[in-house]
Amino acid sequence: MPTEARALQDFLGHWLLSKTIRQACGQTAAFDGTASWTASPDGAVYTERGTLNLAGAAPLTAERQYRWTDALDVFFDDGRFFHRVPPLGGRAAHWCDPDQYEVTYDFGTWPVFSAHWVVKGPRKDYSMACFYKPA
Repeated sequence: MPTEARALQDFLGHWLLSKTIRQACGQTAAFDGTASWTASPDGAVYTERGTLNLAGAAPLTAERQYRWTDALDVFFDDGRFFHRVPPLGGRAAHWCDPDQYEVTYDFGTWPVFSAHWVVKGPRKDYSMACFYKPA
């Protein structure tokens, strides 16, 4: 069954977000929190908030923001382009010298969806699975 193309309006609202992060060295971390897309004049502001649990460390409060456009272009909060989300799901990439970020979006079980990241380079080497479901 083909995936329906996603538009920015499909993401607007509040979501539960969980992430599993695996470093190449074998260390793992988990993030549990929320994600929200809030309409703005030029698209939407994406905000994630939650708790990051690292093995052997006290839990950390974590927050991140991005800007999304109607074309599903994602920008860092400082205005730099990050990547474009494929409306049907699939792959996107971002070169952040000297590290390569690759993501695969899966909208096949919409409104539950995932983003799987692989980040490699001299400074970073990890994978991260992000799972979203309506709050």
